[in-house]
Amino acid sequence: MAYPQAPWTLQGYAIQTLQLVDIGRSRSLIPPEFEIVSVWPGKTLGGVYVSSYGPGSVLEYNELIVVPAMVSYSGQIGGWVSHIYVDNSDSVAGGREIWGLPKELAEFTWEKGASRSQVTVRQENRQLCSLSYSQQGFGWRVPFKGNVFSALDSNILLFKGELESRVGLVNGKLQVPAESPFASLSLGQPWLSASCEEMRLVAGAPEVVGQRAVEFSYK
Repeated sequence: MAYPQAPWTLQGYAIQTLQLVDIGRSRSLIPPEFEIVSVWPGKTLGGVYVSSYGPGSVLEYNELIVVPAMVSYSGQIGGWVSHIYVDNSDSVAGGREIWGLPKELAEFTWEKGASRSQVTVRQENRQLCSLSYSQQGFGWRVPFKGNVFSALDSNILLFKGELESRVGLVNGKLQVPAESPFASLSLGQPWLSASCEEMRLVAGAPEVVGQRAVEFSYK
């Protein structure tokens, strides 16, 4: 596969949801070296991110990311990605070989409406999720930086995401069918949804921050 080396610069738009997730449901998806950050008794912060990267990106593709929890390791806090889907095989290879992310191929259907839009993600004959959202009204141009942890072989990796976008709150409704691989998280309806327009995202090169005693598998 031919993919660019990190960092990757991506431009386009995205929808981000935030949900409170039961820590008991997310624990099996996260290596035991990580402590799950509790934001409410028995709850951690998770969410779904769906994006479309177009012209100006190092690769053009659609992406679905599922974060089951915020975690801490070695004094740093970040998100853990349990499921991630794209529609570009070069992105799959780069995500797995550079960042240790469990990328898989899927199909994305965006339906734009006058007042409400929807994106549906499928993998062969199985629907992974569907997210409908209202159009963004007023938005603020804001920068954001965040940490993401991953595991590649026995290495624990940390990389930074830097995002600049016009961000606005929207009304989001998430549907996750029972056959979806991440249905066990019971994500439910978002307590907050935001749209990112005119977005520029930089996925930084990962650094090794620790070693695992046993290689982690997502399966």
